Amino acid sequence: MRLFIISGVTGMTGNEIARQLTAKGDKVIGFDNFFASSIDTVKDLLGNRLFEFYEYDINNKEQMTALKNEVMSIKENYDSLVYINCAAVVHTEHFYHIDRTFETNVLGMKDFLEQAIEVGADTYINCSTSEVYSMASWCEGGVKESDYITMANAEHSQRTSYATGKLLTEFFMKDAVDTGKIKGCSIRFANVYSKNELYPKHIIPHILNSLKNNGNVELLENSKKNKRTFLHNEDSCSAVIALVNSEKALDGSVYNVATDEEISIIDLVKLCGKYLNIDSPEIIFNGYRASDPERRLLNTDKIRSRTDWTPKVTLDMGIKECVEEMTK
Repeated sequence: MRLFIISGVTGMTGNEIARQLTAKGDKVIGFDNFFASSIDTVKDLLGNRLFEFYEYDINNKEQMTALKNEVMSIKENYDSLVYINCAAVVHTEHFYHIDRTFETNVLGMKDFLEQAIEVGADTYINCSTSEVYSMASWCEGGVKESDYITMANAEHSQRTSYATGKLLTEFFMKDAVDTGKIKGCSIRFANVYSKNELYPKHIIPHILNSLKNNGNVELLENSKKNKRTFLHNEDSCSAVIALVNSEKALDGSVYNVATDEEISIIDLVKLCGKYLNIDSPEIIFNGYRASDPERRLLNTDKIRSRTDWTPKVTLDMGIKECVEEMTK
């Protein structure tokens, strides 16, 4: 049996990873401060002997010391020890708060990595973001992890500070592996969605909630041209586990995790409307965001070549599931 320590465990990525791991018989100790989540996302895991939860903040030194001491006291009872950092402050409403994203995404990640090294963890998985690709990510065939990045800067958007911080964590990760301190890698997720997302700020829950409650949806002018791929969180989390299980993948490098199923935002609204029984849903265009790529395509050849991972949930299946959940 393996022991997993997961930060941000009630968030969209953390709760599903915990669910998949405990289903496989692994032990999970997770924590969260509910900054952008809720205990409700793990209510099905509470009481499970394989799941232990703490209301901890990754930036609270005292709480992180308590976590470290517990891990040290029990780690010998397990075959291996894995740290997964899902603390991210990823919700759109927080992207523009520079101090918040820097404190959690950079300092918090680095401290959590140093704890993993100190307690002798075998593996550290760093959850990053496709936001780092900024304007350089709309090319045929998808952008590769090895491609040079052209990012928007503060002259274009303060939002980019989030991506800049995440990019820096990838350097911490690679340095720790290159210097022989731990095995691990970083993962750049693309537009992950979930039926259980608490805050309707991301595009899919925004569209669904707007159509359900108002009969129409307000989108940025950018949406007239934009296309995206969307990754169900069951698939994003199975990718994390696939990387943990692949020795050759834990080389400190970066892995794109996405689907090839591209859709325009206009057609996404129509798909959501289909499952809400709304024909020709009304779209109101208002506002414009600079430095917003028309397409964001990620090449996933690398993870597919080093693991057996492949996405299972189509967008049609995922939207149907989201609608069924919200109309219960």
